[in-house]
This record gives sequence, structure tokens and C-alpha cells, in this order.
Amino acid sequence: MALSKRDVEELRPWIDRTVEKFLGFSEPTLVTAAVSCLSNGYDRKKTTDKLSSLLDDTKASKLSDKLFEAIEDLKVKSRKRKAKDENESSDARKSRFSEEAPIPQPGQPSPGQLTAMQIKEMMANAQRMIEERKRALGHVAPQVPVARPLGLTGVGATPAFGGDSKGRIAELTAQIQAKLATRPGLGMVPGAQAQGMVGASPGSMPTPLILNAEGRTVDLSGKEIQLAHHTPTLKANIRAQKREQFKIHQEKGSDEMVEQKFFDQRVSAKPAARSKKLFKFHERGKYEQLAQKLRTKAKLEKLQQEIAQAAKKTGISSATKIALMVPKKEVKEGEVPDVEWWDTFIIKGESYDSVLNGTANFEDLLEGVTNLVEHPIQMKAPTATTKPVLLPVYLTKKERKKLRRQNRREAWKEKQEKIRLGLDPPPEPKVRMSNLMRVLGTQQVQDPTKIEAHVREQMVKRQRAHEEANASRKLTVEQRREKKIKKIKEDTTRGVHVSVYRVLSLMNQSKKFKVEMNAKQLFLTGCVVLYKNVNIVVVEGGPKQQKKYRRLMLHRIKWSEDQATADGTENGEKVDNRCVLVWEGTVKSRSFGEMKFKVCPTESFAREHFKKHGVEHYWDLAYSCTILEMADDAQ
Repeated sequence: MALSKRDVEELRPWIDRTVEKFLGFSEPTLVTAAVSCLSNGYDRKKTTDKLSSLLDDTKASKLSDKLFEAIEDLKVKSRKRKAKDENESSDARKSRFSEEAPIPQPGQPSPGQLTAMQIKEMMANAQRMIEERKRALGHVAPQVPVARPLGLTGVGATPAFGGDSKGRIAELTAQIQAKLATRPGLGMVPGAQAQGMVGASPGSMPTPLILNAEGRTVDLSGKEIQLAHHTPTLKANIRAQKREQFKIHQEKGSDEMVEQKFFDQRVSAKPAARSKKLFKFHERGKYEQLAQKLRTKAKLEKLQQEIAQAAKKTGISSATKIALMVPKKEVKEGEVPDVEWWDTFIIKGESYDSVLNGTANFEDLLEGVTNLVEHPIQMKAPTATTKPVLLPVYLTKKERKKLRRQNRREAWKEKQEKIRLGLDPPPEPKVRMSNLMRVLGTQQVQDPTKIEAHVREQMVKRQRAHEEANASRKLTVEQRREKKIKKIKEDTTRGVHVSVYRVLSLMNQSKKFKVEMNAKQLFLTGCVVLYKNVNIVVVEGGPKQQKKYRRLMLHRIKWSEDQATADGTENGEKVDNRCVLVWEGTVKSRSFGEMKFKVCPTESFAREHFKKHGVEHYWDLAYSCTILEMADDAQ
């Protein structure tokens, strides 16, 4: 059975405390889930299942048991409260109807009607107030005896109107009561409230304005008084004053609460209130300044990145790191330092004496050094693909025929549907010389020459349409060239394959032409550096391009046909010319443009050429291999 909203709100603080006892901390999500279960009327099992998604089964079962025990207590309290309310209402009904209202006796006025004596006193009071006002204004009239209402006499007086006096009195009484109802303050005098008379209080009437001969405001005693002049003010000022008063009142209230004897600081006196959403007007140019700051920051970051990249290329950053590792103490050339710079990170002292003497604690010295091997996190290559590699599906010859047949069938059905709907005209009958009699039987008999010419014309028309369709599908010269280039070129966005070859001599113009032209035909980039016996060929491209070019350099070109000197001089030992693959691998981007030749007179000039493109290690590797080979040959 679902609980009412009032019962759920009564249970919410108890649920919050119970959850905090269970977990050791407050969890609003669990409290909300428990409240929703109770408000939706879940039973014990369903509540346990709902709470088990947030707690384990044991705690969820215990919490649901406590919840339902609290519900039972709440139901008992609500029954008692309901029974108490019913008893009170029944007592009230009994007291209301048990008291007998007094019934007015004949000859007496009703409870809401005034008596003759009350009317007489009210008229006298009204006359007295009028006299006082006239006297205050300086226009005092001669004393007039108080006029009694017509038809009203003393206790022992005889009626003036004979037998019709009772009706006349009732009529006058009704008229006076009607006038008094329209003017509630007419029959009141000061102190009437204390005497228990019926009427409005004198404070409800406005104070009369009394002016003296000079036109100044005076009171009843004749003293001059200064009236308060109310000036109009703005709403904003009124709100500001109210806020100031509220703040002062709030500060006073907090001070009073602190001074109280039984004040608990843990209880927040101020309830949680929703903050007012007011308009906030921004100053002109605020966002322009913010945008300018962001642009300046972006430019500064870009400049810092460019400086860092330039420093990395030139080697300044690595040199700076090495310089930081060098000790500050200057060591002269040939002087042995007290502590080597690579040991300064482990040995805190300035010499090896503490280590050699055994006085130092090695555990303190080797802090951070363990017998464990730190394996770096395996990172993916920058050119690695995030998408899974899917193998292409190759169909058999039978499957390809079936697929082609199905496609043709679908196209034929679509064409027939258009003809049936009238979107396309029906095709002409396909007439040949072999089926002439079967298609055009009667017409052939009537005029065979005309029919034969018509059939031959249709055959020529069909042949021409077939040739035009083939010609439209045929690629143009530009398209054929683009197709060939696309077939040769490869996508190098995920990585560029690089190969470095070393040739002993490139003096043969025919072989030199083959090296250059094949690189251009395969759309490879790179360069050829010519220096004595170290002629380096660097090519960049895709894997298929590199495969074809490798076959050219190592197999197709017969380098051994030519003779070259081992040391690159004219007087050196003659050996067979050869080409060696120094290195091949992948890099992130290309370093060279179109294939070009560069003649370098010196070794430093050749290395500078590679350094300009950021790949001086190509030259270092090839040149070191040449030196090692020369050393082996010398032995």
C-alpha cells in the first residue's frame, strides 16, 4: 500500500539517519531510492531487490526490514491520531448542538437590534461631539437642549402619539440603525470602548485639522505642531533600505542566539533558501578583452612550441639537459674530479671517502635503487590504425555469375514496372532477318522490300547504340593517366618507408639515369649525394614502390660491369662497383622533395646537406659502414 506524501516526508529524515548508520556516511542516492520504493507502494521483497542494485544483498535486506518496521509504527501512530481527532470532533459537535440559544421574549428586542435607551445615549453622544468640534473651531453656538427622539419619553411619560406610538418608535429605530450602519464612528465618544458601547474606536477616524488665525496647524490645546511631510522615493531606494534593515535585524538575531544559554552551534539557524536570480549586466568591451587575452595566450603557446621544435632540431635542448647534469664546480683540463658527475645523484657527499671507508649507510645512498626492472608502458605507434583490420571477401566465379544474374534481373524488373506505370515508352520489337516472318508475318507479305529495309535500319541503329555505350564507358587519356598514377602512388599518411643505398661509384651516366628516372616514375622522393666512394641514394615512398625500386637497385642494374677504386681516388685499387642496402625502415613524414643529385666536395659538406633536412644520421650510418669496410679490406 502506497504511503501518503505527508508520511513519506516524515520518514525521510529517519531514512537518512539509518543510511548514514549503515554506511558510515550520507548517501543521497540510496535515500532517494528508498523513498521512491515507499511512495510507490513496493512490498518487502521488491524493495530489497531495488536496494540490492546499490548495496549488497545482506545490507539491502536489513535496510528494507527497518523501513517496513518504521512503516508499521507510523501506521499505528496515524490510527491513534485519527481516533483522537474523531473524539475531539464529536465533543465539539455535542457542545455546539447541546447549548440552547436564548429565545427572545415577546416585547424584547432581538440580539442584533438596539434598545430605545441605547439609541437615546448614542444621539446625545453625537450632539456632544458636534458641540466640541464647533468650540474647537471658534464657532461656538448657543447651548441647545438635547433633543430627544420623537416618540421617546421618560420612564413615567405618556406617549405623544396615542395608540400608534409603538409602530412609530419601531420605524424611527430602524431609520437610526440604518444611518448608524453607514456611519460607524458617529455615535462614539472617547472612552466608549472602555464602557462597552457598540461602535468603532476613535483611532479609526482621522484626526481633525485645526488651523489658527495665521494659518498654522495647531492641536486641541492651541500648540503649534509640525506635520510630517512624506516625499516620494524610488522603488530601488526602498528595496535598498529594506535590505539594510533585514541585514541589521539578521545580525542582531544571530547575536541574540549566540548569547542564549541553550544555543547549539551545530544547528544552522538560517534555513536553506533559494538564491534570487537577478539580471547581471556586463560592461561594454568585457568579452572583447577576454577574447584578446585568449588570442595572445594562443600566440604565445604557438611561439613556445616553435622555439621548442627549433631547439630540438638544432640540438640546443639536449645540450641544455647535458649542461644541467654537469656539476657547477669547474674542472680544469686534465684534472681528476673528486666525484664524477654521474655519481653525484647517488653519493650525496663531495668525495668517495665515505664510501671507501665504509662509514656511509648504503641503504641511504642507494635510495630509490631496487632490484626490480621498470618496464615502460607499451605505446602504440603514431601511425597505427585504431580501426580493426578486415580481410576482403573474394567471391568465386560461380558466386560472381550468380550476383551478376540477380542484378540484371532486378534492373529488368524495374524497367518493366516503369513501362507498366507509363513512365517509360515500351521498347520496339527486336526484329532480325532470322525472325522476320515470325514477328511481321502479314506486313512481310504485303511489302517485303520495305520491311527488309526497316529491319536492316533497326539492326544498324542497335549496333550504333552499342558502340556509343562502349565509347562512353571507355576512359579518356587523362582518366587513364590518373588511374595509372593512382595505382602506383600509395597512401603515406600512416608512415613513410625509407631506404638508404650506398654505391661505390655513380660515374656511369646510363646507370645514373636509371636511378633518377625510375624514382620519378614510381613517384618516390629523396636525394642522391655524390662524394668519392660514398654515393648515397635515399628514397621515400610506400612499401610497393620500395619493393620495385629495391629490385632495380640490387638486381636489375648490373653494377659489377664497371670498375671503381676502393678509396675513391684515381690511383687506388680497382675493384668491382657494387650497391649495398644500408638501412630501411619507416618514418612519420617525408624529409625530401623530388629526386635530385647533389655533388659534395667534402665530407662536412655532405653531412651538412643531410643535416639541413634533419636526417644527418643517414650520412653517419653510411659513412661509418664505408670506413669499416675499408678497414677490413686493409687487414
